[in-house]
Amino acid sequence: MALSSNDGCVVARSNEAKALGIPMGAPAFKWRAFFRQHGVVAFSGNFELYGDMSRRITSILTSITPHIEIYSVDESFLDLSELQITDYTAWAKTVRAKVLQWTGLPVSIGIAPSKTLAKLAAERGKKQPELGGVLDLYSLNQTGRLEYLQKVAVQDVWGIGWRLTPRLKAENIKTAADVSKLRPQLAQSWMGIRGRQLVAELGGESCFSLQKLSKPAKSIANTRTFGEDTNQLHVLESALSSFVARTAHSLRASRQLTKKAGFFIATNRHKPGYKMTSQEITLPHPTADTGYITELLLQKMAAAFNPRAEYHRAGVWLKDFIPEHALQTDLLGSLDPKSYDRGARRMHALDSINKRYGKHSAFYASENLGNSWQPKRNIQTPRYTTQWQELPKVTPIE
Repeated sequence: MALSSNDGCVVARSNEAKALGIPMGAPAFKWRAFFRQHGVVAFSGNFELYGDMSRRITSILTSITPHIEIYSVDESFLDLSELQITDYTAWAKTVRAKVLQWTGLPVSIGIAPSKTLAKLAAERGKKQPELGGVLDLYSLNQTGRLEYLQKVAVQDVWGIGWRLTPRLKAENIKTAADVSKLRPQLAQSWMGIRGRQLVAELGGESCFSLQKLSKPAKSIANTRTFGEDTNQLHVLESALSSFVARTAHSLRASRQLTKKAGFFIATNRHKPGYKMTSQEITLPHPTADTGYITELLLQKMAAAFNPRAEYHRAGVWLKDFIPEHALQTDLLGSLDPKSYDRGARRMHALDSINKRYGKHSAFYASENLGNSWQPKRNIQTPRYTTQWQELPKVTPIE
């Protein structure tokens, strides 16, 4: 079972934890006695390890077919239409075995003519041990698919959620099979155009095409709840500098420049005297320069800082982007092309060093002014695949 930042809430559960009735989002401090009583083992969220393992699995999948949509850190859609597959179940079990051998992670695979059915199939493959993690709904007829749709509660259908569930249950719509039998016009009147598409998808008609290329982000943000509340300016400066470094790096990776940047600092909303301060600035010219953005935001933050406040959370955002090749000079001369080019080369060097020698090999000094804001991860597992110093050590016995 995994916990959120600062080991606060449950964010991932094993099947055993679910069987014990531990809800998603359960505050860990309230359930600590229950955990001890039932031998529940909780770990801090190891997001660096999760991200690396996700990239490894994606690499395996893209070696099978380039037609892939990375839907989330632990889920992808593949288009198999151009592959010569005669037995989808056997093919999926081979892929599953390869992922398990190369990463050590078990996965479930669902095959179907639509995304909604594929998600449903992957979930059934995971929950029914006799299926071995694989379910092929593509090769079944409508009657065969209905057998599985009847096993899926309406609230578990992709796109239904907790808001629509009470309305549907009031109309005696209790399973995915019931949704699939709705008249499209009626489904649309209840759920909008998404309802009509959902009925078609559950019937085997694809309405949601594969998003092969990710769209450029329209905004990028980085926020954190601090490991310890602070009234020290240098700690806040360190936190905001780190947030800018991450957002600006993501901006450069998307080959964009930002016109606007902003920040917020806030005390604990669960304590008396809650206060949040935020500001957004329009930059003199579009940029992706970490140092330039950091300098401007730290100046604004220092002016808004209250030494009597105990700050609990902070964040940074960038927005209003343009492609990096679309930068234009102006007649008034507020943009110095030579200075801009130096900054671009500096950022390229920074990114190249960190790519070659590892994340945070080179960084701005302001990021290291204080670390007490860092979220607490007191029970984090080692980052075996990304940190040399955390590799398991073997001691020979003589």
